[in-house]
Amino acid sequence: MGVNQIDSGLFAKAFIAGAKNLEANKEWINELNVFPVPDGDTGTNMTMTIMSAAKEVSELGEKPEMAALCKAISSGSLRGARGNSGVILSQLLRGFTKIVKTETEITIPIMASAFSKAVETAYKAVMKPKEGTILTVARGMSDKANDLAAEGCDDLEKFCEQVLEHGKVVLEQTPELLPVLKEAGVVDSGGQGLIQFLSGCYDAYLGKEVDLTIGEESPETKEEEKEELKYLYSVECKISPERNFIPKNEIDLKNYLESIGESVVVINDGDVVRIHIHTNDPGLVLQKAIKYGSVKNVAVLNRAEESEKATDNTENEPAFSEPPKPYGFITVAAGDGLVEIFKSLGVDYVIEGGQTMNPSTADFIDAASKVNAETIFILPNNKNIILAANQAAELVTDKTLLVIPSKTVPQGITAVVNFIPDLSADENEQTMMEEIGKVKTGQVTYAVRDTSIDGKKIHKDDYMGLADSGLASVGTDKNKVIEELVESMVDESSELISIYYGQDITDDEATAVSEMISSKFDKVDVELQAGGQPVYYYMISVE
Repeated sequence: MGVNQIDSGLFAKAFIAGAKNLEANKEWINELNVFPVPDGDTGTNMTMTIMSAAKEVSELGEKPEMAALCKAISSGSLRGARGNSGVILSQLLRGFTKIVKTETEITIPIMASAFSKAVETAYKAVMKPKEGTILTVARGMSDKANDLAAEGCDDLEKFCEQVLEHGKVVLEQTPELLPVLKEAGVVDSGGQGLIQFLSGCYDAYLGKEVDLTIGEESPETKEEEKEELKYLYSVECKISPERNFIPKNEIDLKNYLESIGESVVVINDGDVVRIHIHTNDPGLVLQKAIKYGSVKNVAVLNRAEESEKATDNTENEPAFSEPPKPYGFITVAAGDGLVEIFKSLGVDYVIEGGQTMNPSTADFIDAASKVNAETIFILPNNKNIILAANQAAELVTDKTLLVIPSKTVPQGITAVVNFIPDLSADENEQTMMEEIGKVKTGQVTYAVRDTSIDGKKIHKDDYMGLADSGLASVGTDKNKVIEELVESMVDESSELISIYYGQDITDDEATAVSEMISSKFDKVDVELQAGGQPVYYYMISVE
């Protein structure tokens, strides 16, 4: 039988148990997604969000202070938040911990109040809350909790059981609130994730045997840590160009530096060009720099020695001791071709991710720390990444982060192309917002299961053409699906069709598709570029 109040030790145990239960069910939750697209989604995002907090909680010991525990839960989930579902989960936890952090024990009235604050905080974080989602499930449980508290319920075990059971009832009702769920025959995946988390918490509260060990960091995380010192030296210098340093010079210099290192920054202030790079051969950097003019203020640091002097501080140091430039750009893209396109357009930092891996709030914060600019425009390029970017913009205080809510890579490219350095941040924000609204995007992929969307039957392995408004075409003939997708986007005002082909498409196949589209839509210019993106055979934009 559960105890009638929850102290910090039991709260920590229950939280970790909930995180582990969510992790154990993540693949099942992923399969509840309406669109049968082969990418990691709700279950993965919510798990990575919660495990970020669980790791911090596990480091506090068996009997942490309530305030420290709440801080670990809130900050860990906020920084680790990925995808819309992960961000909403982090905001629910943030609101809940706001109430309980000043308490020594959690009782029924306190828990009911914490549920209310959790829901209030999460709804505020979403610009246009949609019912039939995780928000609806959370609100249903909050209402039940407050009803029970108002009725004078004094048995915490029964209270928790009834709140959880009511949450399951609300979850089953989500298809009635969102027709797309009903058509696909699934409940809301985010709501299911929340139920799985709270079910794990409840099991631990009841005293059930639960594995509370938090596993070692994933091989990917370990590899990232190794790669932090893949390049031993940090090199900074200034170039006084002998002649006009044109944009082509800047692109050529950046491309060369990126071939011999990482964390490359090239800032052209007109009279002076500043360079920063992590590399294993400082001499090559200087040999290249001197070709453009006289080199001065050379600084070479051994990063291993600096790391020993100040553990964990190097990531927070600015790339330059020099004043920041006015504007910078951070964007998200997956695929060598797309990354290169953004870099060639002057984007300072590309977070490699997107459909297959939504970047976390912490990824955006880290990227912002590496861009030496007063105002940084963030281009998420995916509707499921926008909330995490917005969350980062709120948490970063030493510079201004402006999120341009690009929902696709082509929108992000259009935003960068329309940036004008001489305009103010507000003017550029307005211009970019207007221009991305003019871009139509279609994406071609395959189905991972049988389902039905917008009245169209989909069978496993069918090709799907996804437009901004939803499913535009489906079938077993890839070219026909592509043609129908483009036809749904092109109208009399269309001037340009851009085709970005993915990593599974050969150059010859992409050329044939380009020629097919050019023949079909002969009054519109067609451009073909190698995107190298996973999951999507083609990304196609119409402007």
